[in-house]
Amino acid sequence: MGCVPTVVIAAGGTAGHVVPALAVADALRAEGAEVSFVGTRERAEAELVPQAGYEIDFLAVSGIDRKNPFRAAAALSRAAAAIPAAAAILRRRCADVVMGGGGYVAAPVGLAARARGLPLILTEADSHLGITNRALARTARRVCLAFDLDGRKPPRYRVTGRPIDARIGTIDRAAGRAELGLPEGGRCLLVFGGSLGARTINRACLAAHVGPDAPAAKRDYQVLHVAGKRDFAELRAALRGPGSDRYSIVEYLPGLAGALAATDLVLARSGGSVFELAAAGCAAILVPYPHATADHQTGNAAWMSDAGAAEVIDDAAIDAASVAATVARIFADPDRLAAMAAASRSLARPEAANEIAAEILAASR
Repeated sequence: MGCVPTVVIAAGGTAGHVVPALAVADALRAEGAEVSFVGTRERAEAELVPQAGYEIDFLAVSGIDRKNPFRAAAALSRAAAAIPAAAAILRRRCADVVMGGGGYVAAPVGLAARARGLPLILTEADSHLGITNRALARTARRVCLAFDLDGRKPPRYRVTGRPIDARIGTIDRAAGRAELGLPEGGRCLLVFGGSLGARTINRACLAAHVGPDAPAAKRDYQVLHVAGKRDFAELRAALRGPGSDRYSIVEYLPGLAGALAATDLVLARSGGSVFELAAAGCAAILVPYPHATADHQTGNAAWMSDAGAAEVIDDAAIDAASVAATVARIFADPDRLAAMAAASRSLARPEAANEIAAEILAASR
């Protein structure tokens, strides 16, 4: 191994895997490491990784369909066939250490690393081990966890928290509002649900705030709604009538740092973004996605709710009335809003990316 370690990160599928991996990559690059990625051409990493300035190699793999045994078998066959290609990538990149950041692409790359005798570091952003991490954990040098999981103890397992964008928590309110073109004064509700969006949240929030029958049309706060690619056109077309002048809809934001700094309250799903909310000290209304693997979003929401940082609305119960009433109740009690924000901030693990990068660098020596 040379003086400058070479790290290959395998992460993909969703932004929930790719964004934390990019945070670790940034921390590694700040320490002088050479970093590249392995992913697939069809998913989030194909766009996000090059945008962040990193090279990426591609494998032809796909997720396992647990409801269709034939598709599952085909996915396993593609994963097995991708192992030699992954080994060739590691050899060509002169990898010193491999990080598995989640997603099905990490499986063949992790197995190739094991076959080549390279140290493997895994990261888990959810409140349970994903199928790939479960398969690779026994041979990993370290498994870095977002949450303390039952039965997953040191020295192999270490709770670091989930890596986040280093800008989150460092931008002040005025700068965040200027960045997004929001008014300097007044309160703001931020709404988001992932890169595709969350349909139940999207529709309920718009109906709560815009239109002649909207219960919060005459509100005294601004709404910044990050709709996601799937529902953006539908929501933008419906943005008319009472309340629309204080309602901004965007399709996507490349980072949430400015938006989280600008807001007073967040309405969102409860995936890995709960760590971003905590780092920014945001009070939240969380709507767990009911079909998430192992129902991990319910666990994430409980983590914030139990600390006093969030209220939780069941996905089946969210509608215009519940959104309007919950937001109004929280905004009507400034002391409680401040207490929720402080509780959120107490959960933050802002050094997660640096701690994982340190584990990777130690393994490369």
